[in-house]
Amino acid sequence: IGAGWAGLCPALWGGMPGSPSMATEYIFHKGVLFPIMNYSPETLSFVENEFQVRDDHVFNVTYPKSGTNWMLEILSLIRYGGDPSWVCSVLNWKRAPWMESQTGLEAALKYLPPRLLTSYLPIQLFPKSWHHSKEKVKIIYTLRCPKDLLVSLYHFSHFMHVYKLSSSIDVFLEDFLSGNMPYGSWFNHVTGWMRLKGNENFFSITYEELQQDSVWRICHFLGKELSEEQVATVVENASFQSMKGNKMSSFSLLQDKYIDHKKGNFLRKGICGDWKNHLSEVQSQRFDIIYRERMQNLDITFLWD
Repeated sequence: IGAGWAGLCPALWGGMPGSPSMATEYIFHKGVLFPIMNYSPETLSFVENEFQVRDDHVFNVTYPKSGTNWMLEILSLIRYGGDPSWVCSVLNWKRAPWMESQTGLEAALKYLPPRLLTSYLPIQLFPKSWHHSKEKVKIIYTLRCPKDLLVSLYHFSHFMHVYKLSSSIDVFLEDFLSGNMPYGSWFNHVTGWMRLKGNENFFSITYEELQQDSVWRICHFLGKELSEEQVATVVENASFQSMKGNKMSSFSLLQDKYIDHKKGNFLRKGICGDWKNHLSEVQSQRFDIIYRERMQNLDITFLWD
């Protein structure tokens, strides 16, 4: 597989685009925008059509800024029974590579089983091989209040070079509501994945529920038996403060071509309800109208509803 992939995309092995000037550019793949930095149509097509999903894979799937790294940390700690040695010695993007990015795919193909992988992909671009293994492979899908997610993404775009910088949060809001965002529409992403709710191999949870400690439920889904003491250790080491103080988890070691460390921290606040400090009443009402329209056919009630 590795040799074949190298032939498809030699740039993967010789380096990747890294100029901050590329921050204003996206690629358009099957109706979905992706950052040009570290993504390519060849990578995305390979992941969808040729990447082989195995029975022992665990996928951490989210829309960006929904609690991706928090869940990654929890899953990393659960894997080792709460022992923080792994999360303190291996970078999180190496513990659970983003398989659809060029560097992430390279890491995923070298990853010895059992694999823990991360993905922002909407369901229609997820590896097709999943359908042959979907009774055993584990998919954990984390959601977040979309208003909080919007605000987090807006701040994120100010220092991450993979995002265009919007002139105002009002412009960013309209782009978000129209789906003119990297990784596509949040509404499409959520409604697509949440149609799997009730499947034995699919586990969904919200960022807000993680605040209330749902490690036991995640362990049960994974078939992992941890003691009360081990679960407490997972919770402690996956806290916002612990992650922010851990260079392997805080993204403080991410290269400058991806992030301007002087303008912001990857882990910003880690709280719920921050949207109320940033969105006006008019903006909030505008959001609510589109939200109700787009989510009306999804027979699920979320905490933020």
